[in-house]
Amino acid sequence: MSNTVVGILGIVTIVAIVVTLFKSKTQPAIAFIVFPAILGLVLVLGGRFSFDDLAAMIKAGFNSTAPTAALFVFSVLYFGIMTDAGMFDTIIGKLMKLIGNNVIGVCVMTCLIATIGHLDGGGASTFCIVVPAMLPVFKKMNMKPTSLLRIAVLAMGVLNLMPWAGPTMRAATVLGIEAGELWSTLIPIQIFGLILAFVVAVVTGIIEKKNGAGLAEGETLEVAAASSDANELARPKLFVFNIILTIAVIAMLIWDVFPSYVPFMLGVSIALFVNYGASAKMHKKIINLHAGPALMMCSTLMGAAVLMGVLTTSFNYKLDDAGNIIGLVAASAKSTAAADVPSVVRCLAGLVTAILPAAIGQHLPLVIGILSVPLALAFDTDSYFYGMLPVIIAIGEGFGVAALPIAVAMVVCRNCATFISPMVPATLLGTGLADVDIKDHIKSSFLWVWGFSILCMLFAIVIGIMPL
Repeated sequence: MSNTVVGILGIVTIVAIVVTLFKSKTQPAIAFIVFPAILGLVLVLGGRFSFDDLAAMIKAGFNSTAPTAALFVFSVLYFGIMTDAGMFDTIIGKLMKLIGNNVIGVCVMTCLIATIGHLDGGGASTFCIVVPAMLPVFKKMNMKPTSLLRIAVLAMGVLNLMPWAGPTMRAATVLGIEAGELWSTLIPIQIFGLILAFVVAVVTGIIEKKNGAGLAEGETLEVAAASSDANELARPKLFVFNIILTIAVIAMLIWDVFPSYVPFMLGVSIALFVNYGASAKMHKKIINLHAGPALMMCSTLMGAAVLMGVLTTSFNYKLDDAGNIIGLVAASAKSTAAADVPSVVRCLAGLVTAILPAAIGQHLPLVIGILSVPLALAFDTDSYFYGMLPVIIAIGEGFGVAALPIAVAMVVCRNCATFISPMVPATLLGTGLADVDIKDHIKSSFLWVWGFSILCMLFAIVIGIMPL
């Protein structure tokens, strides 16, 4: 089976998943399992892989997503416990007094929290900070959770240009330069993007206000803040402790010494004992209250593991001592070298790049920048930068286009769309925490993100970082 056929099959699979989700025919977890499984079977029957290779692909997908699955479960439990204990009700009361009935202020504060929270470059941890803090405020003021996610993902996309963030490091690796050197080129664009993110937050607030957002008539701040007192699980006297514990959990996330799920595992354990005592019955009750959302989020990620494994796993030939091919072995996703048997998305990337040269020529950075947001929905970060970027740079060389402008276009524009892509596990975490379907998140944010990315690219052209 040729790489071209594999690429076409990959496109068909991705389109089938997107259409199925947008038409609400099933849950994401099921779509992420069924369609890649069908694709995998076709690849086996077509002689591309063996069943053993397919099993290795799925296993590779689970290896890459297992840490995020643990983060999903324990972050849901932790913030659920904090909600039960009334910590967020108290915070909401303080925020309401600070902001009042100011819908625009809520949107701006959301953007600010997302900007600060994403300084560590971790998408999952940022969602864990922003969504639980602001979602109750959005609900109280009759604002859409999709607006919260849109504001957050734009701010996070801009902050994702930091040199320690994944996309910038990957692009720098392909270019053969230090991440800090690439970032120094991106700083003006990042500053412009941050300003633009706050502008979008203000505009979103204006739209929400026109749609009737705000405190209901006759509703008082005191009622909103005191609503948890009647809750038998509320622990208002432990508010200070719970705040300190939450800050400690977030600090451990930013410290980045331990895997991201460890702070939440410790936080859940400590929060249960301090808030509800040494009672197995009470601990079970609390965990059961949040088992449904945790299971739904975890099952979605497990489905995504199958999708990621089947679509993104490349193979190299396994040779015996005499140099004869005796099988295949999964290749590292971070390798920029061509794999002996490229992954489905690398074949898809080959299709995209094969049809571009005749139409683009000297305008390669501009065209790939415009296409980056739609492509982000089909490519995970590794495949996009390690698979597509080297090929695009090679094509650019044929037209005398420097590698740096191509990398800038792909990094800046793709970063804007990172957290609307279903191929990014953190996106699934954010939508799960906000209780928003992934299709609704994409519908609500796609055009905003695409327009945002194009404005950033035009700014890069104006200041001379990218050629027209």
